[in-house]
Amino acid sequence: MTAAPAQAAPEQRGRPRSLGSYAVDRRPLAIPAFRRLWLASVVSAVGGSFSLIAIPAQLFALTGSSATVALSSAVSFAALAPASLLAGALADVTDRRRLLLIAHLGLGATYLLLWIQAAAGLRSVAVLLVLVACQGVSYGTIMTTMGAAVPRVVPAHLLPAASSLSSLVRNTGAVVGPLLAGLLIPVVGLGNLYLFDATALIMVVWAVYRLPPLPARERARHAAGAGPGKGAVARVLAGIPEGFRYLFTSPLLAAVLGVDMAAMVFGMPYALFPELAQRAFGGPAGGGTALGLLYAAYPAGVFAMGMMSGAFTRARRHGALMSAAAIAWGGTVVLLALAPSLWAAVAALAAGGAVNFLLSTFRNAITQAATSDELRGRIQGSLMIVLIGGPQAAGMLHGFAGAVVGPRMAIGVGGLLTVITVTALLLTVPQLRRYQSTAAGDIQ
Repeated sequence: MTAAPAQAAPEQRGRPRSLGSYAVDRRPLAIPAFRRLWLASVVSAVGGSFSLIAIPAQLFALTGSSATVALSSAVSFAALAPASLLAGALADVTDRRRLLLIAHLGLGATYLLLWIQAAAGLRSVAVLLVLVACQGVSYGTIMTTMGAAVPRVVPAHLLPAASSLSSLVRNTGAVVGPLLAGLLIPVVGLGNLYLFDATALIMVVWAVYRLPPLPARERARHAAGAGPGKGAVARVLAGIPEGFRYLFTSPLLAAVLGVDMAAMVFGMPYALFPELAQRAFGGPAGGGTALGLLYAAYPAGVFAMGMMSGAFTRARRHGALMSAAAIAWGGTVVLLALAPSLWAAVAALAAGGAVNFLLSTFRNAITQAATSDELRGRIQGSLMIVLIGGPQAAGMLHGFAGAVVGPRMAIGVGGLLTVITVTALLLTVPQLRRYQSTAAGDIQ
């Protein structure tokens, strides 16, 4: 097994920090394996995210029904959820590098098949939904395994910086990718976007291939059975619930999950943006500038905070900082509900994006550092289910609540519930408010 990179000596305290130290924290990029993964993710985040707009656009063009587009999201989640759980169990008993390679090659094959069906002029919704399911399986495997693999190549004290770099790329790609795809569709055609995705993925496959071997720890491999056959498969499947058990029986991880769920379910009012834009800020029916600004404000705040990650990635009180960020997020949601103008709402959402970047950075750092490597894959798989299901639950909750009490009231109550829930967790779970990282990544 290849050892993790040597850990840098802790920075000296008491020394004045230069303004440059508050910019993007680039320290993890000094690690060759992470640097290759990150550079590849820059390419794939933009040029590899075209299918996110191409699939809904193709489905709507085929059927003229938004319900079919919604169905594709349900199909994707239905495939992603079990794939994440199985990938988490496999990541704990096999070489994570090999699992990442297989998953990325599977995703590339899916993009190529999407391109072929579009180029051939197939008008089959069923075929498209099957490929959406294949994409979901690949995504679930990649995200889960990557979450378990990064702590093996990045020292524990650099995990917040690594998480912030990855989040910065993801959120930038989420904005730039769809905008670029929208410009390219009239020029190159919708189907060729799938080919662009497959091409961009080549760089990621290369970066994964260059990773050092990441075999399972001996204890995990022995627990699952080292040999092939039905017995080994059964033991791998039986290990899946262990991730949930560990997650919910660890006071620290359960509290981290509770904070994140409160912020996502109570405080994610995306489903109410169309109604808010039209009825509160005078936007036209069906969209317009007001709606676009509401959706763009949050990722703009995320990007701005990501560009200043050096200001917080060296902090050690991860539990308190994550909780404070979640409380601040709830406050910005309340400000959104009370916003007297569109620009006030945009400012509230931008501030919310900034503090949510902090929340996600420290959540990832805690869950990765506070989990033993033998269980890290299963924990990441279990978290993936919760973190993906949370925004979907938020959409339903806010949609129904908005229909009953109106968008402003539903958004404001959601923000208050976020503040109250996170404050209660912070006061009642001492492990959360006391948790600190160390250079060695020990749990405090």
